[in-house]
Amino acid sequence: MERRPRRPAMLDAQTADRIVGDVDPALRSEAAHTTAAVLLRRGRDGAEDRALVDRLIALVDAEGLDVVAALWAQSPARTLPGALWRLYLLREWVRRDPRTIAERFRLGMQRAEVAGVIAGVADPPGPDEVRGTADAVLAGVYEGDLDVALDRAASFFRVVATGAALDADWIADSDDDLARQVTRRAGALLATAEELEAAADLARAGELD
Repeated sequence: MERRPRRPAMLDAQTADRIVGDVDPALRSEAAHTTAAVLLRRGRDGAEDRALVDRLIALVDAEGLDVVAALWAQSPARTLPGALWRLYLLREWVRRDPRTIAERFRLGMQRAEVAGVIAGVADPPGPDEVRGTADAVLAGVYEGDLDVALDRAASFFRVVATGAALDADWIADSDDDLARQVTRRAGALLATAEELEAAADLARAGELD
């Protein structure tokens, strides 16, 4: 299959090809940390170039989720590649189901108002607003402070987790199996929020690499 041409400042195709299917954890870790650091540096160096930032935000669109996953998905949450992977997953998740996420964010704001303010979603939160927030979080990685971007993402996950838990309570009246699935999802979202909060603390201390 012919490969698509790669745009400047995206992931290096040869690095991605080498890491896919690799069973050496040390090599995989080295590639993950190197590509994450290079991507962050390119974005920071070109932060004034909005077109470049937009391409970095749309990294998964250009490279494919599988390529990004092969590079970063196995990285620990409290590392730069692990944190970036979770931010890109946030964007992909929101793009695939913005209506449900917007509704659960709205529900979650009833119990997690402070986290909602930190997440920075426009009120009232609709599909366009949650999509815009996911893009803004990634833009903040390259244009602003990494720790702030991670805190915003963590708060977003925390609010949606709260909304999902509330939703599960209501669903339980008619569908116990679905309610259990939604509850498990809420727990996973909360765990991701906690991972991102820990990553943000490391970023503030200059220790996220």
